[in-house]
Amino acid sequence: MLLVHGAHLVATCFMVGVIWFVQVVHYPLFKAVSHDSFAAYHAQHTQRTGWVVIGPMLIELVLAFVLFSMSPAGTTKWAALAGMIILIGIWASTFLSQVPAHKQLAQGFAPKTWRYLLRWNWIRTVGWTVRLPIAAWMTYTAYGLASA
Repeated sequence: MLLVHGAHLVATCFMVGVIWFVQVVHYPLFKAVSHDSFAAYHAQHTQRTGWVVIGPMLIELVLAFVLFSMSPAGTTKWAALAGMIILIGIWASTFLSQVPAHKQLAQGFAPKTWRYLLRWNWIRTVGWTVRLPIAAWMTYTAYGLASA
């Protein structure tokens, strides 16, 4: 089960890096794209970003569920539960906040929608950032148990 912990940690680390890049670099740059080319730019953004994140997000979700539901040796139940709750919040924010905002932006740049996207994406940014030490702790405790 150490492989499950390790893969879960890698997926979480990856998503932390991606979400910070999106929050600090990518989303703020939406404002710099010309209004005439924004819809085409945004279409490419959503397609390319989807290819980058869907795999790691699904891997993280499945493995978080495995760690929570099966509680393999070395998995701290409170950590698995906390990680799962945060991940549910991230996914809920994605589908209830970011997806609708991106659907609006697909029609063209709208400053109000862009500001909304920037502001509400902090939920995912903070969520994944908080998940990282939880995933690291679960991996560390699993490794400690496996090497004992």
